[in-house]
Parts: sequence; C-alpha cells; structure tokens
Amino acid sequence: MSELPAASTVPPRPGPARPAHRPSGLTAGPLPPPAAAGRRVLVIEDEPEISNFVCRALAASGYQADVAGDGPAGLRLAAGRDYDLVILDLVMPGPDGRIVLSQLRGQRPDQAVLVLSCLDDVSTKVACLELGAQDYLTKPFSLAELLARVRVRLRHDGPARTEVIRTGRLVLDVGRLEADIGFGPVPLTRLEFLLLRELAEHAGEYVSKEELLASIWGLDFTPSSNVVDVCVRRLRSKLGFELIKTVRGAGYQLSC
Repeated sequence: MSELPAASTVPPRPGPARPAHRPSGLTAGPLPPPAAAGRRVLVIEDEPEISNFVCRALAASGYQADVAGDGPAGLRLAAGRDYDLVILDLVMPGPDGRIVLSQLRGQRPDQAVLVLSCLDDVSTKVACLELGAQDYLTKPFSLAELLARVRVRLRHDGPARTEVIRTGRLVLDVGRLEADIGFGPVPLTRLEFLLLRELAEHAGEYVSKEELLASIWGLDFTPSSNVVDVCVRRLRSKLGFELIKTVRGAGYQLSC
C-alpha cells in the first residue's frame, strides 16, 4: 500500500512551521470491503488534499465521513452530532490541536480520538495520550495502517462502561477511569489507568519497564526512558506508596 510521501516543496503560509506531506498523485488502491455501515467519522484537517483523500478512503470502507477545516469548526460539528471516531490534526490555523483535543474530550468525555499529525516527538505523543486520545499516527502515513487503526478503534469503541476489575483491595472502574483501594474512587489519567490495569492483570508477578512501555505507550521509547517511573510516582501519590512495589532491577508489581 502506498504511503503519503513528503512533497519536496510546499508554498509557505502563516503559522507554525510544519513538515511537508502533500499526498500528490496518490491513489487509494484496493480497499477492504465495506463493513462499517452507519459508523460516522469526523476528520478535522486543514489540508484539503489530505482530508479529501482520507474521507474517500473511509467512504470506500463503508464509513460515513464528515470533514472540518479547523479546530473550532470541528468542535461545532462534534457538539451537534454523535461521532464514533474523530481523526484530528494538530497543526492547523487557530487553536493548537492539543487545546482542541482537550476541549473535544471536555464536551464529550467518551469521544474516541485518533491524532494524525506531522509532529513526531515523544512529548507531544505523550501529551495527547494523557489528554485522552486513543491513538496517534504520524504523517506521512500508510493508508492501510490508518484504516487498520480506525477499524481497531471502532471495534473496541464500546467496552462495557460498567466493567469493573477487582484484584485484592484494588477495584478499577473501566468506564470511569477510577481506582479504589477502600477509601473511595480516585480519578486517573488514561495512562495511569492503563498502567495500573496492566499490573492488576499480572497480579502476583512483576512487569518489566520494557513490557509496560510496549503494551501501554506503544511508542519508540528507549529502555532508559523514565515515563513509566513518572507514571508510577503519580499513582503512588494518588493511591499510596505501598500500592506498587518496585522489584529492583526487574520492574514493578502490584502489592495489594
């Protein structure tokens, strides 16, 4: 499957500098048979060639696709309609895409969001995941990978919001992203919740930092990255230091 190539030249325009990624002359190629009738996707993207290309591919796959050319227009559409997924660019005229993401999740806390952006630094990816994005794909991108990620997101867009995971004293509310160890529910960020759930699913065992990086962040972190340690410190500050035990030289283990 072709990838969206980075064009050699892009006319300058006001606003933040951005890498070129114009999909000139690209054809969609064969697509999977339609299997998503009734699923609605909102594409918030300011470059018409990319938004039209993505929307055509989504429509060919059976999705109903709407497009907004900037963040405020996207927020207005998302406020007035129910979307199964929002595909959000970050670098657009107007508000920063992370502000749009925060506002979008604020007005619809259960809204699934896939960020599609030319920004590929780890700090931006982590910030978006912390703000509630379910996935992050960088430009230039493979159309096949984008569609595969859309299918995965929509296949899992409805985990039972009343699902509860119990391990010892720990109770995790999947829908509310809350943890309770006997003193009342405590709200967690998405990454904090995912890390705690991973430890709960391996109760009685330790989980290495590398395994946590791969299963939760899914990004190209090096083993020396401290994002796991930072997340563990946040969980301990919220739920008590004794909840997560450090297994020296091995990883972390749930101790309740």
